Amino acid sequence: MSLNTAMVEKYRNNFLKEVAGNVEEGDWVKMCMQCGVCAGSCPLGDAWEHTPQKLFMMIRAGKRDEVLTSDSMWMCTSCYNCIVRCPRELPITHIMHGLATYAKKLGLAPKSNPTQWFSETFWNNMMKKGRVNELKLGLSLYFKDGFVSGIKESIAHQKLGMNMMKAKRMAPMEIMGGHGVKDLSGLQKMIKKAQDIEAERLEANSK
Repeated sequence: MSLNTAMVEKYRNNFLKEVAGNVEEGDWVKMCMQCGVCAGSCPLGDAWEHTPQKLFMMIRAGKRDEVLTSDSMWMCTSCYNCIVRCPRELPITHIMHGLATYAKKLGLAPKSNPTQWFSETFWNNMMKKGRVNELKLGLSLYFKDGFVSGIKESIAHQKLGMNMMKAKRMAPMEIMGGHGVKDLSGLQKMIKKAQDIEAERLEANSK
């Protein structure tokens, strides 16, 4: 049984409870009064499939698949306008990231979404050395749609790359692997501990 199927069985017909128990700050969703301030405050509001206000309404209505397969929460840029202006001080930004993380965990996040792809690539890049290899990260982005597309993107951005190298913001030798942090294993243990603590918190909330 997949994790998604298990969650469907556990929280059948109660998506609001599922969100409260498994999504960061998800228990705040029930506090939304549908005023629409978050939707009006978001600088990318016009690009959202569903605004935060609408997502919260959909969660209450039990529209599980529509919410978890949506592109919406991946649009959040963490500008915090919504949190600052929310009359009930809901941690909307954290809920958006929590929904995105939960959707990915269940395997429901849209695989073609560029934000999800970049987040995963950035994370994997950083975990290898404890720091981001900007050259490899950039090349990963350019070549994600194939070799020919990658060459075209590289040529189109060659001026930017040259300026970064002149400013010593990017070194050509980074392609060989680059240097990492002094205590990589220590950093990885710290991140693993944080992940375990968060998993325990969510497990406790879901009971």
